[in-house]
Parts: sequence; structure tokens; C-alpha cells
Amino acid sequence: MSDQDIVQNLTSIQQKIEQTCTSAGRDPKEISLVAVSKTKPDEDILKAITAGQLHFGENRMKELEDKMASIENPDVVWHFIGNLQTNKIKYIADRVNWIHSVEKAKYLKEIDKRAGQANRIVNALIQVNISDEKQKGGCKPEDLASILESAQNYDFVEVKGLMGMATFLDDPEDVRSEFKLLKELFDSHQKYNGGSVQLEHLSMGMTNDMEVAIQEGSTMVRIGSAIFGERNYD
Repeated sequence: MSDQDIVQNLTSIQQKIEQTCTSAGRDPKEISLVAVSKTKPDEDILKAITAGQLHFGENRMKELEDKMASIENPDVVWHFIGNLQTNKIKYIADRVNWIHSVEKAKYLKEIDKRAGQANRIVNALIQVNISDEKQKGGCKPEDLASILESAQNYDFVEVKGLMGMATFLDDPEDVRSEFKLLKELFDSHQKYNGGSVQLEHLSMGMTNDMEVAIQEGSTMVRIGSAIFGERNYD
């Protein structure tokens, strides 16, 4: 994709975020835009960086590992948003800044161990299955409390909030209830804050349902195709 296309797309997304926040009575500065660069070449990421975009999300550990090694800009903030594999966390813990897809307490333990070996802190989000779809990752809403209880005494991982993926439907209004659920869980579990648990962020909303997610309290939106075009398949 051309430099101009990526710049225009980023500008369009930022304008949508600002407009949605204004109508919802929110400050656009509360929203972090994570550009989902999975399957996209380094060149596209570098074009986005030149345009001022610094947060990037990947859903494959090997692809993230490779991109973190080849794109050496220290200002870039890397987000892992795919399914976690315990035995591969060690490959990204020395560079990744955020891991969105923690669904089990054992993953936090492994992240803490590997981040400790690199002497750095990794931010984590607990993924909750808000769509009740078996193919979607995430813990059950009723299991969230026990995960947060187990997470309060880590040194190298900080639980910063929750992440959820809504059902993919043509009309985003049809998934508003799923975003409401995640916001309700976020609010009702604030009592577990302490130590390495500080619930501050809600990662929800993608290209097709970003506006509804922001209206319901999202602080991070994960946008891919609206920035980089359709996914490049292997």
C-alpha cells in the first residue's frame, strides 16, 4: 500500500475516533489506536510510523518476534493480540510491551518469569470471552475474579485491564450488549486492584464495530484492514 493511502487511512480513523468520542462525551486522548499489522510487510509498518502511528498489534508470535527484531525504532509499542502459547512466550518477552490475550493464570506466571529474565515489565490484559463462541479465546466471565486474585504479587507483569472480541456481525449495534458486558465486568472487578493488578484499560473494538465499542467505554481499538487494507494471506 502506498504511503499516501496509509496516511489517509490513519487520518480517517483518527477522525472517526474523535467524532465518536465527541458525541459520547469522551476525550479522544483516552483512546489508543493499535494498528493491526499482521501479515503486512515491514515497509507498511514503517510508512505508518512515519505518519506518527507507534502502536502495532500482531497475532502470531513468530511474526511479532521477526518484526520486533527488524524494526528497531525504540518508540514503537508492540502489542501481541493472538492466542498465547506458554512455550513461546520466552521469544517475545524481551521486547513486547502489551499482551492482550491472557486467559489463564498460568500465562501470567510465565510472562512474569520471562520478563524477569529480561529485567523489564510487560503489560497484560485478561481476555474475556464475551461472545460465548467456542472458537474465540478468553476466560469465562465467572473465572475472571480468580485470575485477578492470583495476579496481585508479580514483579514483571502488570495486569492493566481487560480485552474482548465481539461476535462479527454486519450491524455493530447487534454486539453492543457484548461490549456492555465487558465494561460491567471491568467496573465490578475494580475491587481486585492492588499490587500488580491495576485495571485501567478496555481493549475492545475493531474496524467494523469501533464506534460502538468506544461508546461503551473502550480505551484501545484494534484496527487492521481500515489502515493497511485487506489481510495478506500466506
